[in-house]
Amino acid sequence: MEIELDDDDNEDGVVIKRGRGHAVEDRRSRHCPYLDTINRSVLDFDFEKLCSISLSHINVYACLICGKYFQGRGQKSHAYTHSVQFSHHVFLNLHTLKFYCLPDNYEIIDSSLEDITYVLKPTFTKQHIAGLDKQGKLYRAYDGTTYLPGIVGLNNIKANDYANVVLQAFSNVPPLRNYFLEEENYREIRRPPGDIMFLLVQRFGELMRKLWNPRNFKAHVSPHEMLQAVVLCSKKTFQITKQGDAVDFMTWFLNALHGALGGTKKKPSIITKAFQGSMRIFSKKLPHPDLLPEEKEALLLTEEYQEQMSESTFLFLTLDLPTAPLYKDEKEQLIIPQVPLFNILGKFSGTTEKEYKTYKENFLKRFQLTKLPPYLIFCIKRFTKNNFFVEKNPTIVNFPITNVDLSEYLTEEAQATEKNTTYDLVANVVHDGKPTEGSYRIHVLHHGTGKWYEMQDLQVIDILPQMITLSEAYIQIWKRQESSDTNSHTAE
Repeated sequence: MEIELDDDDNEDGVVIKRGRGHAVEDRRSRHCPYLDTINRSVLDFDFEKLCSISLSHINVYACLICGKYFQGRGQKSHAYTHSVQFSHHVFLNLHTLKFYCLPDNYEIIDSSLEDITYVLKPTFTKQHIAGLDKQGKLYRAYDGTTYLPGIVGLNNIKANDYANVVLQAFSNVPPLRNYFLEEENYREIRRPPGDIMFLLVQRFGELMRKLWNPRNFKAHVSPHEMLQAVVLCSKKTFQITKQGDAVDFMTWFLNALHGALGGTKKKPSIITKAFQGSMRIFSKKLPHPDLLPEEKEALLLTEEYQEQMSESTFLFLTLDLPTAPLYKDEKEQLIIPQVPLFNILGKFSGTTEKEYKTYKENFLKRFQLTKLPPYLIFCIKRFTKNNFFVEKNPTIVNFPITNVDLSEYLTEEAQATEKNTTYDLVANVVHDGKPTEGSYRIHVLHHGTGKWYEMQDLQVIDILPQMITLSEAYIQIWKRQESSDTNSHTAE
């Protein structure tokens, strides 16, 4: 006689019955009579995969009737107890993607459940990825809302909109998106033992696949697991509960992803392939302002004070705004100043000098570009920090949406070698409100339709391109035109 003591889970979903001195494998799988009790409207796989009772990550199952997560499926497990207590019978193993009926403990194999596994783990073929930017088909989510894949709201859990806009911006950079949609591209990357940074790569890939999933149950995504990886990998520099700076986060995120993908200064990654350009920096040391004129003149003749030239790579360019004048009109209203984009790009003309002060020394620097990347990021420096508070410059930057030619900011040698120097805007991050307590929103171009959309947390609306230029732009991503890009998507 066989005595059943306990049922153990294993990776194959095989139930092993332990008896006296032997184990019998029971590979039962059959049609389940409870499939019509599944409630797809409560299923949400965006959150951390841990048991709602034990808080363990090991062997977690989702109850497909109430959406909660429970550990195990043996007789004393939380999932088993839940199934008996509430008569919820259908469970999904979140790791193996296998379905089980509890408490009877048999595997369910049914093609009608494929939509659930696809939402948990979307996959993309090369053919699907190749067509993403060629069509603008609307899809209907299970909850009835229609959406464009990629143009999907991200949940603001508490104060993480500064990170959301950066994640949204990068999800609309096709080479970056395409790389992360296919897990095979980075699955084999070897990392040192105990290295947690690769978690960023995995979570970013998962988020990309959810944002571009044409078969979502709802038309928004929660970046919960992605942001938990950010908190962990940044050692709490960036938090979910505390507003951060989008440029600070973007800088850290780009460098962290580059390193986690095995990139170094010499070895490229998808990050450097998409965003890295190079520039020439001319730097000249200045004598201390308190010195006498003749002492300054003597120092300027020494080698230490001659102009030095160096080459440097960049992932983004910082554009400085002119100091905002405090003009008021007749009604005593402050006038918001405006500046053309080409004025602030003058920093990279090779002739414009700017003074940089360090704790001990002052330098005059000028910059000139030597290589332009396929995607060029501008950071418009709106905030100045001192010991007491942060000030925000409200100057509006006037820019065209398309056909920005940067050839005049290149060195003569680079002008001869760089074929395409004209760029079109694809993403525009905006900061609204006060420096420390404001909010973020983003404008993105949907390549398939040529339409612009504004996203602020869960809210997604279409927007006219001419409205974009009226905002306090903070981060912009520009796409280099290919030779075939004779027509631009948008009217200015």
